[in-house]
Amino acid sequence: MLIKNIDLVPIDGKNEVIKNTNIYIKDNIITHIGEIREDIQVERVIDGKNKIAMPGLINAHTHIGMSLLRNFADDLPLHDWLTKKIWPTEANLRGEDVYWGSLLSMVEMIQGGTTAFCDMYFFMDEVGKGLEESGMRGVLTRGLIEDNDAKAKLKETKELFNNWNSKANGRIKVMVAPHAPYTCSPDFLIESFNLAKELNTGIHIHLSETKKEIEDSFKLYGKSPIKHVYDLGILDLHTIAAHCVHVDDEDIEIIKEKNVFPVNNPGSNFKLASGFAPVAQMLNKGVSVALGTDGSSSNNNLNMFEEINLAAIINKAVNLNAISVPAISALEMATVNGAKALGWNEEIGSIEVGKKADIVLIDIDKPHLYPHHNIISSLAYSVQASDVDTVLVDGKIIMEKREVKTLDVEKIKFMAEKHAKDLITR
Repeated sequence: MLIKNIDLVPIDGKNEVIKNTNIYIKDNIITHIGEIREDIQVERVIDGKNKIAMPGLINAHTHIGMSLLRNFADDLPLHDWLTKKIWPTEANLRGEDVYWGSLLSMVEMIQGGTTAFCDMYFFMDEVGKGLEESGMRGVLTRGLIEDNDAKAKLKETKELFNNWNSKANGRIKVMVAPHAPYTCSPDFLIESFNLAKELNTGIHIHLSETKKEIEDSFKLYGKSPIKHVYDLGILDLHTIAAHCVHVDDEDIEIIKEKNVFPVNNPGSNFKLASGFAPVAQMLNKGVSVALGTDGSSSNNNLNMFEEINLAAIINKAVNLNAISVPAISALEMATVNGAKALGWNEEIGSIEVGKKADIVLIDIDKPHLYPHHNIISSLAYSVQASDVDTVLVDGKIIMEKREVKTLDVEKIKFMAEKHAKDLITR
């Protein structure tokens, strides 16, 4: 395949835009970037005129089955939102609900240029089925909240790993996901850690999301949630730490020391009034901060371009510093840093020869994107999810000219609506 006459933002650490270049792809690998090669036979050509190529966006923390609860429980504090609305409704979830809710989210993500995600939810075999069908790349993690069925949940996670890890041509991974220190005892956190170690995989956990969580942690353990899991040894494994909103200097030093991957979720954190993550402070320390949407019942969308915009502009306001988290840093959070968080940085996250072809093409022939002064600024501050024209994952076109090729969008919308209405009446 050849993508020709394309302006390229490779996100390869050089902060550059390569004008009017050509990208060759064989099977699922990028084989050449540069001049037209007469010695390479091409079966398929995509014209890149008036388009930008960039790496596929990576949603490093989400709960995609929660799309069924979008606009269902809003304008509530996090604790009330969870305990009074979300958890009681989720208690009635069935596997088929999660399947259709997840497919709805995958359509939304594909249409917005997201090619990979890390999901924490229930009925993860159903998410795996949808993920395989969609052609996307994803990390599946079964959320583990400690209760009387805790042992069964750990067993379920092990089965999920055996059933799905490395499946779909390596597009699927499985990690272990103790929900949070406030829903898991120290013993259960250690059990989760031991399972991840046995499976040679990573941990996906919520950490330091709200002030209440911090206060409760100090009351119970005399330390922050991050220091708590650090002392338990949990951070000795590859760790994706969702939120990390209320972190102090000691927490950031721990994150840096243990090479933890914090995931900033600005849209959700602002809407739930959780606060502002000190993203600039972490980035300045050399921490690879990734970006996520959280679930679409607390966001209320899975639009990574919106998160890029928020990640850049909010930190400027909070820090009273117009150069805090520049456009390129926000784009890196959504691409290469996300790839590091998901353990895929050798394969995806930037557009370079030898990497896998997870590529999105943005149509810049739109009034809100003219004039074309600075493409990197445009991607962070002006581009909308609806500007995504074509999406490739693993070298395969899964959306072309806004048409999703792998999923029946109309059927998914119908089934998701039906299951959502049924769920809230159970």
